Amino acid sequence: MSAAIIAFLVVLLIGAPVAVVMAISGVAGVYSLGGERMVGIIADRMFSGVSGYMLIAVPYFIFTAELMNQGGLTQKLITFNNALLGKVRGALSHVNVTVSLFFAGLTGAAITDTVAIGKIMIPEMKKQGYDAEYAAAITACSSIIGPIIPPSVVMVVYATLLRDISVIDLFAGGILPGILMALTLLVTSFVLSWKRNYPKQGATPLKVAVLAFLSALPALLVPLIILGGILSGMTTITEASGFAAVYAIAIGFVFYRNLTLRKVWHALVTTARFSGVVFFLLATSAVLGWFVTRSGIARDAAELITTLSDIPFVQIMLVCLLLIVIGTVMDVLPALVVIGPVIVPAMVSLGFDPLHFAIVMIVTLNIANVTPPVGMTLMTAARIAEVPYERAIIASLPFYFAFLAVIVLLALFPALSTWIPSLLD
Repeated sequence: MSAAIIAFLVVLLIGAPVAVVMAISGVAGVYSLGGERMVGIIADRMFSGVSGYMLIAVPYFIFTAELMNQGGLTQKLITFNNALLGKVRGALSHVNVTVSLFFAGLTGAAITDTVAIGKIMIPEMKKQGYDAEYAAAITACSSIIGPIIPPSVVMVVYATLLRDISVIDLFAGGILPGILMALTLLVTSFVLSWKRNYPKQGATPLKVAVLAFLSALPALLVPLIILGGILSGMTTITEASGFAAVYAIAIGFVFYRNLTLRKVWHALVTTARFSGVVFFLLATSAVLGWFVTRSGIARDAAELITTLSDIPFVQIMLVCLLLIVIGTVMDVLPALVVIGPVIVPAMVSLGFDPLHFAIVMIVTLNIANVTPPVGMTLMTAARIAEVPYERAIIASLPFYFAFLAVIVLLALFPALSTWIPSLLD
């Protein structure tokens, strides 16, 4: 065990990619368990980590999101949401949140939402008098709803990595927490907009609002197609993701007519790059995960948690604090594949519901995605807004505290995560 920990820390500190860190520490750990005779299992573990049929959905979901981005969906959603909220003070701030809520059902990745929405919303917010750092903060914080509202690449990876819960239950379990996150952002946005006297726009004529809705309707059907097929049992996750990609191509070429072969090629290249990163992480994490299971680290982690406190709420909050700390230096997927195999079995052994803890963990890691010093979504939004990262951090604090309240609510009330999945049983 010590060999794996030393290898992990050394390779991480020299700045190697997380997948390489997991591969080397996993090899060191496996070797420490049985010497050369155990090394042969590494290739088998790496293959098993990426051979799951359900993983085919990952590139399909990524491809669908890229097609919708290339097809001009973002502008359609902004126009529709602006028609609904334009006359409210701080209209663009609220539109930013609601667009992310709709967009979350299409992409499942926070950084995709940040770029797609931020490139349009942030310049427009600055033009209308919003502080640049505020525009960056609201864009980054609303974007992390993406991996919570299904479909979610993070949830597919979680189900594949840990295999203690179905991805369908994860998708269903993320609906209420995602909506709760959006509501807390809207409340915070309303309060700050009134205090700072941010602008509002005139009321949108009914005819214009109806036209905006009809224009956005084909795109809004994408999450309904995916979730409807999966939750009704008509399709598997993989089948639904493949059909969504075909549907995205169809409406991009036929309805919106913004999609070209060049844009489709660009979407394919982006999909291949992102999918390669995900699958390499899964392959190397499978080796490390096997070592963690065989070495008893998860059992030791559970014992450590119980020595700190025997109160369930305190236990889960301590773990959330650990996840936030890890999330400050690692992106969501790497953090999930590193810490998941250790902490999830430990929490389940302490009596926590696997689905409840899965949702709490996914939400907490995504909130950590706007936590400095890494905070990739916040850093990306700050670059789009052309504002120093430090100013964006300060502007994001009200939204960050609102998210911390969401974590506490999810920890206190497991039904927020388990109620909808229970209806599907």
